[in-house]
Amino acid sequence: MARNYVMAFDASTTSVRAIIFDKAGKDIAVGQEEFTQHYPQAGWVEHDPEEIWTKQVKVARDAIAKAGLTASDIAAIGITNQRETVVIWDRATGKPIHHAICWQDRRTAGACDALRPKIEDYVAENTGLVVDAYFSGTKIQWLLDTVPGARERAEKGDLAFGTIDSWLIWNLTGGKEHVTDVTNASRTLCFNIRTVDWDDTLLGAMDIPRAVLPAVKNTSEVYGHTTEDLFGAQIPVAAAVGDQQAALFGQVCFEKGMAKCSYGTASALMMNTGDHLARPGQGLIATAACSIDGEVQYGVEGVIFICGAAVQWLRDELKLIASSEEAVCTVPDTNGVYFVPAFVGLSAPTWDQYARGTIVGLTRGANREHLIRATLESMAYQIHDVVRAVESVAGLPLRFIRADGGACRNDFVMQFQADLSNLPILRPTVIESASRGAAFLAGLAVGVWKDRDELANSFELDREFRPEMDRATAETLYAGWQKALDRAHDWAEREA
Repeated sequence: MARNYVMAFDASTTSVRAIIFDKAGKDIAVGQEEFTQHYPQAGWVEHDPEEIWTKQVKVARDAIAKAGLTASDIAAIGITNQRETVVIWDRATGKPIHHAICWQDRRTAGACDALRPKIEDYVAENTGLVVDAYFSGTKIQWLLDTVPGARERAEKGDLAFGTIDSWLIWNLTGGKEHVTDVTNASRTLCFNIRTVDWDDTLLGAMDIPRAVLPAVKNTSEVYGHTTEDLFGAQIPVAAAVGDQQAALFGQVCFEKGMAKCSYGTASALMMNTGDHLARPGQGLIATAACSIDGEVQYGVEGVIFICGAAVQWLRDELKLIASSEEAVCTVPDTNGVYFVPAFVGLSAPTWDQYARGTIVGLTRGANREHLIRATLESMAYQIHDVVRAVESVAGLPLRFIRADGGACRNDFVMQFQADLSNLPILRPTVIESASRGAAFLAGLAVGVWKDRDELANSFELDREFRPEMDRATAETLYAGWQKALDRAHDWAEREA
C-alpha cells in the first residue's frame, strides 16, 4: 500500500510540533508542546537541546496516534526549524556540551563589533549576510572558547556542531547522520552561498575547525532513516529547511518575485529571486531559499527579531492578557503610544545590536488597551520597514504578500499591514506554511508528489485584505513610528 502521508517536524523557538499532511496538502493531525526558555543574564537566551529532542519525539507519537496511523503509513519526515541556534554535542555520547544558544541571544555582540571591520565586505559578498550576533558563527566560537576543553575536542573531531535540524537528524538516525541543508548552512556566517560550501576564510576569522561541521545536503533529499524503536518502523528523513524558507515553499512561492511574510515569534518577509543572488543592501539579507537536485534557488529576506513574541511578553511578563487570543484591538487608536519591541536589538533594516525595547508617547490617558493595540501595530510597522527595501534590493516589484504564522489570524494586524504597506495581503486557509513546506519538500524526495507543478495549485485563499486607509493618514502614523524607532537606537552599553 502506498504511503501518502508526510510528517513535518516544526522545531520553532518556543515549541515543537509534529503535523501530519495528506497527499492533498491538508493537515490532519497535530502534536505540540512548548519548551523552556532560559535567560542566564540580560540579553542571553538558551534552550535545552535534550528537552527539545524528547518533546519532539513525544509530539510526533501524539500526532501519529491522533491521525489513527502507524509509522508504516508515513512516507517521510521533513524538518523545519528555528535557524541560527547553535548546539554542540559529543559525538561519542550524543550529549550536548552546553545549552543551545538561541538565535535571539546577544552575548557575542562585542565579538561581532571586533570582527566587522575585518570581514564585513567579504561576508556581504559571499554569504549574503551581515556580521551580527544573530547568526551562528560567533556563537560557535564562544562555546569553543568558553566550555573547558571544547576547542581541543573539536579540533580532534570529537564534537559536532549543528543547528536544530542537524541535532534532530542525528538523534532520529541514532547518530549515523551529521548533516544540514543549504538553507540552514547559509545562516551560520560560515557558509559561502556562491561556492555552496563551508568557507575557509570565515572559519579562520572565527577560529572554527572544519571537523566540527556537518555535511551540507540538498533541502529535499533522503538523509537517512529513523531508528525502529522511535516510532515502531523506520521512516525516511527526507528534508531539512530553515523556517522562513520552509514557509516560502509552503506558500508555493515558486516563481521569481513571489513573496511571503511569516508572523510568528519572529517575523520575516522573503521574496523568491530565483537563480539571481542579490547583493544584500538596505538591511536586507540574501539567502539560499532551497536546493533541489543540486539547483539552488535564492531569496531576499528582511528579518524581524520580535513579532508575536511581543504579544507573549504582554502575556507572560506584564500579565496584561491571559492568552495570546486576548490580544485584540478594542480602541480606535493608540492614543499616541508607540511600542518598539527591540528586546534583543533591531534587525532589518537597521541592524542595531544595541537598541532595546521602548514604549513612547505615554500620557495619563494611556491604558492597557492602547498598549495592546500598539503591540499589534508594531508587527506591521516593522514589516513595512522591510517592504520599502525589498523591491529596491531585489529589483522586482511586490504585487502582494502571502501571510502565514499564528499572528496572521489577527484580522486587525492583517488589515493594518495592508493599509500601511498599500499592498494586498493574502491569508491562506492553511497558515502553518513552514510545516507544510517541510512536508512538501520531504514528499518530493520520496515521490509523494512528482514535482513543484503538482504542488503549485495547492494555495487556497482564506481572505484577502486590501488597503482601505487614506495614504496621508498612513504616512502620518508611520512618521510617528520612525520617531519612536529613533528613541530605541543605541540604548545598551557597548562592550569594550
